[in-house]
Amino acid sequence: MSKSEPDSIPFRTLRPRKRIALVAHDHKKDDLMDWAVYNRHALSSHELYATGTTGLLLEKTLDLPVKRLLSGPLGGDQQIGSLIATGEIDVLIFFWDPMEAQPHDPDIKALLRLGVVWNIPIACDRSTADFLLTSPLMQQSYDALLTDYSEYQQRLKSRIAKLPKH
Repeated sequence: MSKSEPDSIPFRTLRPRKRIALVAHDHKKDDLMDWAVYNRHALSSHELYATGTTGLLLEKTLDLPVKRLLSGPLGGDQQIGSLIATGEIDVLIFFWDPMEAQPHDPDIKALLRLGVVWNIPIACDRSTADFLLTSPLMQQSYDALLTDYSEYQQRLKSRIAKLPKH
């Protein structure tokens, strides 16, 4: 996280070679694979991350390196969320199934929430992913503005300070 001036809004610079997380629920894996094959050339200029089976399928289908994490229900969604929070993921492509409840729905909601908290581009369907990947901003540096959460953090510190000491 950087600040351009002492009292300015914090931002994070996304480099031209983006770190893209690719996630798909079971009933959306074929859609993601079709999209990825169609966009293989564009994806090849970026660093790819994926959860479990999706990562394995992408690696074999695209013949590109993919940093594979755990399967989503086994913690992969949380791993990607952690990478977003630490500034190690720049873009999230998440083809989720709106018609089927997932046993790890809270993890999915947390992952999408972190994407919004850290202001990264998120695509949850093919059309949005097409627009995102073909944006000129994908090929250049971009300063993503971050929300200043210092007031929130200060409120938490104040609450903690008021707790009785044992």
